[in-house]
Formats: sequence, structure tokens, C-alpha cells
Amino acid sequence: MAVKIRLARRGAKKQPYYRIVAADSRSPRDGKFLEIIGRYNPMTDPSTITIDADKAKKWLDQGAQPSDTVAKLLSISGIERS
Repeated sequence: MAVKIRLARRGAKKQPYYRIVAADSRSPRDGKFLEIIGRYNPMTDPSTITIDADKAKKWLDQGAQPSDTVAKLLSISGIERS
């Protein structure tokens, strides 16, 4: 099973916020996921990024591939692959 770390959209119309989740790459964007790693709210000024570093590192060490957007959010948060 290929695991991806990606965003899952939540919130209302024109009021999005996102969960950062570890999910099977075959599951739908807002579908079943394995674990919630953090949250991202682009509607605040500045954007709010909350990531559990231990969970993120655990999934990255197990071979999970972050999406481009999540990779950028991880680098902003100071979380790197080890």
C-alpha cells in the first residue's frame, strides 16, 4: 500500500480549511485516511499551520510521500526527512 501525506478539505463553501492526513494513495481526497497529522487554515492572516512533528516524522520514516503542497508546509514548519 502506497501511503501519501496530503490535504483533505473541510469547511463550508468558500471557507475551506484542511486536515493534513496520511492516506492510501488510492483513496479519494476527502475519503478514508489512516491518521490526522495536522491542520492548515489558509483563510487566516497569516495562514495557520499546525503539524504534529512526531507523527509526520513517523510517516515519513515509514516511506510516506508528501504531496507538493504538504512538502512545502512541512518545510515551513521546520520538519525534514531524516
